[in-house]
Amino acid sequence: MNSVRVRYATFDDESFIIESQLKMAKETENLDLDRVTVTSGVKSVFNDSQKGFYIVGEVNGDVVSCLMITPEWSDWRSNWVWWIQSVYVADEMRKSGIFSNMYTFIKEIVSKKSDVAGIRLYVDNTNLNARQVYRKIGMTDEHYRLFEWMK
Repeated sequence: MNSVRVRYATFDDESFIIESQLKMAKETENLDLDRVTVTSGVKSVFNDSQKGFYIVGEVNGDVVSCLMITPEWSDWRSNWVWWIQSVYVADEMRKSGIFSNMYTFIKEIVSKKSDVAGIRLYVDNTNLNARQVYRKIGMTDEHYRLFEWMK
């Protein structure tokens, strides 16, 4: 792969992130998200760092992937846990290792922060490709299952 760079997202990446979220929801859950709502949600993260932040991956200067980190306070650990959410990798970059580079970037940051205990993510049970990727980079799914109620 040519010149891979992982970095914190900036406002300039907003359009890519919005489009990515719309594509990801359609692809993974066959959901047609409302563009206005997604735009508002993405802008909200950029405008309020307590909600989280975005990481993007570039190849030869072009943004090709993104994900969001949202912090969760753990009273058991008296530390933050960073949740990886909203992962998207452009079709042509899948299976290229770009997500692995993004995960390594995040893991290195977390390893240096005394107030962050670890990294978590959730994945749709039917998304077998993603589950394989997450296992390959050393994540496990042996401790918890996610239950939810969404209105």
